[in-house]
Amino acid sequence: MKVLLSIKPEYVEKIFSGEKRYEYRKAIFKKNIDTIVVYSTMPEGLIVGEFKIDTILYNSPEIIWNETKEYAGVSNSFFKKYFANRLEGYAIKIINPVRYEKPIDPKLEFESFHAPQSFCYIS
Repeated sequence: MKVLLSIKPEYVEKIFSGEKRYEYRKAIFKKNIDTIVVYSTMPEGLIVGEFKIDTILYNSPEIIWNETKEYAGVSNSFFKKYFANRLEGYAIKIINPVRYEKPIDPKLEFESFHAPQSFCYIS
């Protein structure tokens, strides 16, 4: 199964360049997901590619940072702000990122498209 994940354009670039190999989340999927389809948020507003999930780490933010910081693609201060006041979090380990040759404009493909706040399940 797949999810459509909203990611800011600056982090999308880092994912497809290989600089960012972990995507951090405060909440995670309830279903068994193997592929993440990447929606690059505004001002881009396009579905630009996808990647497979290797593993999903679940732990305290401090432990997650220590295990993932080399390929975090974000600064430690950004990471700490993102997980502020959280006792646990998730790090999705990214493998096989593939950028689409032609990005998809979801508003042209799906009449009632609304960008997901975090993610939405897709088939």
